[in-house]
Amino acid sequence: MPAVPTPPLPAQDAPIGVYDSGVGGLSVLRALRARLPAERFVYVADSGHAPYGDRPRPYLLGRAGAVAGFFVAQRAKALVLACNTISVVAAETLRAQHALPIVAMEPAIKPAVAATRSGIVLVLATTATVHSPAVERLCRIWGREVEILLQPCPGLVELIEQGRFADPATRALLERYLRPALDAGADMVVLGCTHYAFVQDEIRRLAGPAVQVIEPSEAVARQLVYRLGPALAPAGAAGASTCYYTSGDTEALRRFLEVMGRPGAVVNRLPEDG
Repeated sequence: MPAVPTPPLPAQDAPIGVYDSGVGGLSVLRALRARLPAERFVYVADSGHAPYGDRPRPYLLGRAGAVAGFFVAQRAKALVLACNTISVVAAETLRAQHALPIVAMEPAIKPAVAATRSGIVLVLATTATVHSPAVERLCRIWGREVEILLQPCPGLVELIEQGRFADPATRALLERYLRPALDAGADMVVLGCTHYAFVQDEIRRLAGPAVQVIEPSEAVARQLVYRLGPALAPAGAAGASTCYYTSGDTEALRRFLEVMGRPGAVVNRLPEDG
């Protein structure tokens, strides 16, 4: 049987694609830019089809395929799935369809299990992530000697998309989703959705200093560096930039970026077939 040809090394100046259902992946993009300041990035917020958390699997696979096709047309040298829901539902399918490196997210259950002292770990995630085979596998492998509490968080992504990080409604939802596990003795909280990074200060305030909150953006950045290797842009290279696309309200994303310290960012409309 003939060997599968090795895909050509991508150009160092090719962009890196970053994909989320909305604004949550901006927390990952922030970590990527900090680690890779010479790179070009293309960010897609599929807000016109969000939230993803309660969507059926075929719908999510369709959106993931369309957005990945957009990044391929942009000649991206790698794709970061900055969305736990898409990662657990579609990462393997996308890797079978495309040759470019694809870095996916998964809830940081393994490090939480290693670090817990109480033996109780809370995972906050979307409904689709909580019920995915990928999370079931992680719990089966790492949950033999600890209790892993999986908490779906409907409604939370929508509030974060609106920038309501410290809103009373957001605090009320967080209290509802955190309190039972905290009262049961959980000392680790895993953020299983990239949106939740924007409310991690509120989560820490509610959980208290004895509880550790794990947010995986830095780990994703390290994995991307490893996967790209010689295809990374050289330090000090000119041309570093970020282009933004959304299938939703371009003005809403522009305002969110302004709040996040990116005033003047140009937000483009994602093509209908992307």
